[in-house]
Amino acid sequence: MRRTHRPLTVVALLLGLFLAAMEMTVVATAMPTAVGDLGGLHLYAWAFSAYMLTATVSVPIYGKVADLRGRKPVMLVGIALFLAGSMACGRAGSMPALVAFRALQGLGAGAIQPMALTIVGDLFDVRERGRMQGIFGAVWGVAGLVGPLLGGAIVRWLSWRWVFYVNVPLGLGCAAVLQAAYHERVERHEHRLDVLGALLLAGTVLSVLVATRSRSAGAFAAPLALALLALFVAAERRAPEPLLPLDLFAHRVIGVASATGALVGAAMISTVTFVPLYVQSVLGGSPTAAGGAIAPMVIGWPIASALSGRFLHRVGYRPLIRGGLAVSFLSAVGLALLLRPGAPAWLPRLVTGLYGVGLGMANTPTVIAVQTSVPWNRRGVATASTMFFRTIGGTVAVGVLGGVLAASLAGGPASPEQVEQLLGPGRSLVDPALLASVAGALQASMARLFWASAAIAGGALAVGMAFPAVPVETAAAAAKPAGT
Repeated sequence: MRRTHRPLTVVALLLGLFLAAMEMTVVATAMPTAVGDLGGLHLYAWAFSAYMLTATVSVPIYGKVADLRGRKPVMLVGIALFLAGSMACGRAGSMPALVAFRALQGLGAGAIQPMALTIVGDLFDVRERGRMQGIFGAVWGVAGLVGPLLGGAIVRWLSWRWVFYVNVPLGLGCAAVLQAAYHERVERHEHRLDVLGALLLAGTVLSVLVATRSRSAGAFAAPLALALLALFVAAERRAPEPLLPLDLFAHRVIGVASATGALVGAAMISTVTFVPLYVQSVLGGSPTAAGGAIAPMVIGWPIASALSGRFLHRVGYRPLIRGGLAVSFLSAVGLALLLRPGAPAWLPRLVTGLYGVGLGMANTPTVIAVQTSVPWNRRGVATASTMFFRTIGGTVAVGVLGGVLAASLAGGPASPEQVEQLLGPGRSLVDPALLASVAGALQASMARLFWASAAIAGGALAVGMAFPAVPVETAAAAAKPAGT
């Protein structure tokens, strides 16, 4: 069997993670303009929720298949689906079509980031993984700097559609290098995918999102969500290869990490989704300014992540996790307090940058602790399960808060159509008095969303305080060194 070329494999993984990091800032930069072009403000949050829903449901399936069939084929299939979805998004002619194609894109995204982290876990031991965070962190930092600038330039000089097309060369490069450099030895097993579990989970999340649309929808969808959730848990207990192996959560490390991840994901994705909308609609910023408002989060995350990886063996898991969650909570409160009409452009950048520092500080020790708490043959599903809870938290939060925003605007003085005028090129033609009225109504509605996000971040801190005391040496000894 050919040996893996580790440096080139790392290059491929870096390209994949760069793709994921760019997706966060570039699409968030372009979405307000896309809504101004296509209409459908009530579907704004769904463009994010659809992507995260399919990514969320597919992550545990990819993790299980990777443990049974290998990481490489799963990663390549994920890249192919992601690129197909990207091309379709670029050609979307309406918001419903864009939402549907974002769902296809999410099916591919569900494989890329967890498989990249799992392959790193296979190729490097615990100490090397901590050092690798510096390299991977640099990629996220570069993407955080380039993403808003590139997204703003594309929207201004070309079209918002090209923010999806730019994924194609990066994805093809990642697949080509990975195919040539990464070779793994995998024991082949017969397996059964938990399709029923995936369908029940998707139905549960969709029911929750529909329940936020209106009171009449909630009267039907909320009980349905509870029923589907109960069926999902029952199905997972009986499935031979469950979507989410419930016995994993008997490990306190994985249980606390999953609960914290769900709340962190909810707060983080809400910030990434709604801050650019606020900057472009209420503050009147350009698409570049909208993306630039969240870029520091993507930059602060990898810097803090790299530093926490270096200090992990000195201070342990708990101080870094608790400290990071505390910083992110205070940043969320600061965002809710300080983001007001007339706020200077540097203010959201400063606060989101600190937000990213807190998240990155907590993320590295959490992922490494989870990976080292299980043997090799469960590392893929354990890593994927942790990321699953982060994305499910973000999916539900963005959908629910988007429903709250739509309902608030529907009952207020500003209609969704008037808000869409603030996002398109016709903003300068809107009567100044009407512009001020609509922006004020939107600001009042979005202020509630930021306070809700702060409350969620506070919940993450409260749960994170229960993270168990696991000596780094003990965790390292319990993990099987990976070799390929």
